Amino acid sequence: MVGKEMSLRNRLSKSSEKPEEEEDQGNPTKESLEAPSNGRVDIKQLIAKKIQLTAEAEELKPFFMKEVGTHFDDFVTNLIEKSASLDNGGCALTSFSVLEGEKKHRAKDFRAPPEHGKIFVIRQSLLDELFEVDHIRTIYHMFIALLILFILSTLVVDYIDEGRLVLEFSVMSYAFGKLPIALWTWCAMFLSTLSLPYFLFQHWARGYSKSSHPVIHSLLHGLLFMVFQIGVLGFGPTYVVLAYTLAPASRCIVVFEQIRFVMKAHSFVRENVPRVLKSAKEKSSTVPVPTVNQYLYFLFAPTLIYRDNYPRTPTIRWGYVAMQFAQIFGCLFYMYYIFERLCAPLFRNIKQEPFSARVLVLCVFNSILPGVLVLLLTFFAFLHCWLNAFAEMLRFGDRMFYKDWWNSTSYSNYYRTWNVVVHDWLYYYAYQDFLWFFTKRFRSAAMLAVFAVSAVVHEYVLAVCLSFFYPVLFVLFMFFGMAFNFIVNDSRKRPIWNVMMWTSLFAGNGVLLCFYSQEWYARQHCPLKNPTLLDYIRPRSWTCRYVF
Repeated sequence: MVGKEMSLRNRLSKSSEKPEEEEDQGNPTKESLEAPSNGRVDIKQLIAKKIQLTAEAEELKPFFMKEVGTHFDDFVTNLIEKSASLDNGGCALTSFSVLEGEKKHRAKDFRAPPEHGKIFVIRQSLLDELFEVDHIRTIYHMFIALLILFILSTLVVDYIDEGRLVLEFSVMSYAFGKLPIALWTWCAMFLSTLSLPYFLFQHWARGYSKSSHPVIHSLLHGLLFMVFQIGVLGFGPTYVVLAYTLAPASRCIVVFEQIRFVMKAHSFVRENVPRVLKSAKEKSSTVPVPTVNQYLYFLFAPTLIYRDNYPRTPTIRWGYVAMQFAQIFGCLFYMYYIFERLCAPLFRNIKQEPFSARVLVLCVFNSILPGVLVLLLTFFAFLHCWLNAFAEMLRFGDRMFYKDWWNSTSYSNYYRTWNVVVHDWLYYYAYQDFLWFFTKRFRSAAMLAVFAVSAVVHEYVLAVCLSFFYPVLFVLFMFFGMAFNFIVNDSRKRPIWNVMMWTSLFAGNGVLLCFYSQEWYARQHCPLKNPTLLDYIRPRSWTCRYVF
């Protein structure tokens, strides 16, 4: 920092000294401007001087902006940390010690010590701030232009092939098949999550201090809560999805909400049990049980960390909400056209050739572009638009659902910034609780356990949604992802590592789209009459052969 400041000062001093040197050398510019021979300013000399000053300003601008941005970032971060540390008694803002020293002003994860939990403050999502910059918003406009070209391409091809405009969305209607069953299943999950965990916790909390056997009392209620998590929320929705053979998108709705309710219920119990135990230890007359309204708000709030209260915005911008939902529908149509124009032609014909390394390599590289587009659209539609829409409707103030993951130079930073909502849950309730259970030992084992849980859940989602088990994501996530997390760590700061991160991310999404699409089409075109359990596990794409 000091070296950069000295460099900037040297440039400024040189630029200020340069006109004086030119004046000493007899530069006629200043003289001609101050005392022209004909009483008029020489236009050529004025233009030359203006060009010189503009060049110097352009040379100094990047250094100046970098310095201003760095100091402003440090100032704002330090100010927020100090303001949060002043609120010791609040529920939304939890106190934590402010880092000391100039080098520690930046809190990378803006996180309190584990015993205090996550901090909630009013802040915008990063893309909302970036879209205020014209240069960044132009990238958004480029994606809209690409969507228009996809639509035009589809219409033109259909008109040439069919002789008429074919405006049908067969893939979309198929993907959301049996949607009413998925919605009824969601209602059942929501009502059960709203009632059973809350009343179980309320009954345990009010009877804990009065019970003559508090340990048995706690074990009994804990067992009932586990039965609810595993039996009701675990097997119930999965049975409905498989028994009624829901379509892929309808299955995704049920499975994602199933996992969300499980994580919400766990957070509610995990955050409130220590409060009840502390109250019983202090022999307080009041039992700290949250109200139903607080729990209901938490079930809809775009966070997986429970608090009695959250920072709230003063008003609801309904125009902003409508814009977010419009962008979600736009992303859905975007994905439809990607699959219609880039994926379906590739995978419908790929099995006309025998399965070989050549076919596989070509498939992976042809899948990179649609895979990356699907990744970016999923991120924008869910982590930005969907969560911001509900945050705005609920006046939920903390909109930091993600960070600048695109600037990551390491996979460890990418995992922390890609999905902050899920990462916070894993950090506080999986990683930190693991360390607490083992008295802060075995940190590598704790990280490995978190990776294993995340990999299993991701593979469970794909297996249920696609109706087959093909652990490509598990292998990439558990082995390559974990290896990159330790090898390409936070010590890598050079821009080349950001290039490497994006390259591996592109390749990984191409592999996922290629393998799972191949398996999907193979199972569609090579069905088995009486499939066994082993047939759901054995890859069909390796042996399926079909021609048109």
